[in-house]
Amino acid sequence: MIRAEGVEATEFPDLADQFNVRGVPHTVINSGGGMVMGAVPEPNLIAEIKRALN
Repeated sequence: MIRAEGVEATEFPDLADQFNVRGVPHTVINSGGGMVMGAVPEPNLIAEIKRALN
């Protein structure tokens, strides 16, 4: 199962700093176990999720 949350970086600057978010989209996986910056094709996102789970 996957749970996702969207966070407005300008409204939560401390959280954005914690994960070094400087632009959007910026996807953080498992509290920093994986990250994807920018809009990527679905296979790339899935590959990063799988990498972060291992």
